[in-house]
Amino acid sequence: MRKILFVCHGNICRSPMAEFVMKDLVKKAGVEAHIASAATSREEIGNPVHYGTRTKLLEYGISTAGKQAVQMTKADYDAYDDIIGMDGMNIRNILRIIGNDPEGKVKKLLAFAGESGDIADPWYTGDFDATYRDVLKGCQGLLAEITQER
Repeated sequence: MRKILFVCHGNICRSPMAEFVMKDLVKKAGVEAHIASAATSREEIGNPVHYGTRTKLLEYGISTAGKQAVQMTKADYDAYDDIIGMDGMNIRNILRIIGNDPEGKVKKLLAFAGESGDIADPWYTGDFDATYRDVLKGCQGLLAEITQER
């Protein structure tokens, strides 16, 4: 079973969006995976998912009920097969937390869609639609990779 950790700055917008989109995709595909999300910062620890992310996901029948922001730890490197950041700054902060990435577990989400770009942070842009489209694209690419490995 693949273990996936999505990571962003605060764990209230992008990484929980990716967590719950991916959970929905693997459930519909009949794939077993352990999926979670975390923050690189401590700013939002304990807070619920941002209302913009909750609202966007509910449009697709996806609930984020019960999710609270948590911070990534160095131990997560051994606990997960994939540690997926939303942008370049997330990747730098992930590497700061874990020290190094000898197994090549750390990647940006859009890399799974064959792109090198960042997932825009709707905390700043206010555009949860664009964030959702990019998150979905990355998660669909990740699902394709997982199903090819089966």
